Amino acid sequence: MTVAKKKKPAEIVTKPFLTGGLTDENTFKNVLKYFGMTVLFIFVAFLVSAMSNLGSQVFMIIFNAAIVLLLLYIYFTRGLSLGTDDVARGEILYQRKEKGAEMTENERNLAFHPGKGFLIALLGTLPVLIPAIILAIMTKRQVTGIGVLPNWVSSMARRSEIGDALVTYTQPEPMQFVDYLRVFVRACIMPVFRMAGTENKDLQLVFERISPILLLLPVVSYGFGYQLGRNERTRVHTRIAENRRIRARRENRERKARKAASENHGPEQLN
Repeated sequence: MTVAKKKKPAEIVTKPFLTGGLTDENTFKNVLKYFGMTVLFIFVAFLVSAMSNLGSQVFMIIFNAAIVLLLLYIYFTRGLSLGTDDVARGEILYQRKEKGAEMTENERNLAFHPGKGFLIALLGTLPVLIPAIILAIMTKRQVTGIGVLPNWVSSMARRSEIGDALVTYTQPEPMQFVDYLRVFVRACIMPVFRMAGTENKDLQLVFERISPILLLLPVVSYGFGYQLGRNERTRVHTRIAENRRIRARRENRERKARKAASENHGPEQLN
């Protein structure tokens, strides 16, 4: 009875790398990319969420939660990609340093830094984060309008002694600064805001007050993904080393097989 051999776990392979600066010559470009990505996601999420009409509030919550999770995952993968590239650049710079090659401060700053992803994402979010903070401070619970006058009262509003008292019902309430902020911020957090429904004014108020926190979720996702660039490079090196070992074992087996075949089919000895 043969006992199956347990597969030996892959040996973790890491390579040293230099740590760069918190900012570098590509920071502004990466911030613009992040902001552009944010604007695109806000626009797409707004259209998809606003056009969805699933009837059930439960399905509406599930649908919009799925949109939020998908967007956070995309932010995470974009941060992971940038972090992996920066670690790889740091590995190259480390090799250059070991060989005694010179490098400029700008070149070194391009390498991985643990806080770089968070900084890029935060700066790219400021154009929408600042209005959200202002709204969170200024917002109040939305109340139902004063309504419409009955027809029999509307006819009496033409009389001066009555019309002056009813002027509130005939004059539209002007938009204030906080109202413009509310429209903008609600559009930015539309998938989350839609979870409150149209009638739950208290939950709408809560979402408006925590809107800065909601807008910081992509920042955390992007920055965390960037930090995991180190782990991704370790997986890459481990996978490469494992493939080399597999190839070496296969070549060794093939070499032994060829040697055994040549020995078995060698020239016959004469009697």
